[in-house]
Amino acid sequence: MNIVPVKAFSDNYIWMIEADGAAVCIDPGEAAPVLAFLEAGRLKLDQIWITHHHDDHTGGIAALKQAFPECRVYGNTDIASADETVGEGSSVRFNGSTASVWHTPGHTDGHLSYLLQTPGGLHVFCGDTLFSGGCGRVFTGTAAQLYGSLMRFGGLPDDTLFYPAHEYTASNLRFAAFIEPDNADIQTALSQAAETPTLPVTLAHEKRINPFLRCGLKQVAERAAEYAGQDLSGGEAVFTALREWKNGFQIY
Repeated sequence: MNIVPVKAFSDNYIWMIEADGAAVCIDPGEAAPVLAFLEAGRLKLDQIWITHHHDDHTGGIAALKQAFPECRVYGNTDIASADETVGEGSSVRFNGSTASVWHTPGHTDGHLSYLLQTPGGLHVFCGDTLFSGGCGRVFTGTAAQLYGSLMRFGGLPDDTLFYPAHEYTASNLRFAAFIEPDNADIQTALSQAAETPTLPVTLAHEKRINPFLRCGLKQVAERAAEYAGQDLSGGEAVFTALREWKNGFQIY
């Protein structure tokens, strides 16, 4: 089983899982690059897994279904084109492996993640919930929900591989370095971020460099309190301040 990123738009990744002549596609914002990938590999598209409803994650579904009418689309209740409605506690099978579905709200209130367990380890297709060095913006969810989703990810094994849907690593790490200027791991990751794709990433790596997973650390909490202009009590308050700060962050 191979997992391959297909580039779309300016910074999207459409993740493809391929095995024995068949494929799963995660979050096809556009169809053309997926169809080209399938043709080049002589692959049949069996399944599409959708994390959330934004167009840059769903825009290619109709054309892919036209090309592969037997393909099954999996998504939450807000995905009109879903053949199979899935949510917290659901599971999806592909090529003898099982993906557990988690409800990971925050970016959107209906956001899902797919946790694929293979003999090689655990692979998490997290959409716009977790990015390397960062996390998604809050749209129809809440900061409290997004914090809870990231903390849930943080309880997974350290060797878990995460497959975010965007190449935002360099930008995220510039913010992370601003929050923790003395963090050597962030500086190293930033120097390596010019070579893309930077993904997937392990949870262990993110715990070292991602401020949104480090809200319980004194130095991160102090920086967030500077922005908030007041003491912050608890990781959720720190997370919320960091997320608001990152929304307008620019470094000159």
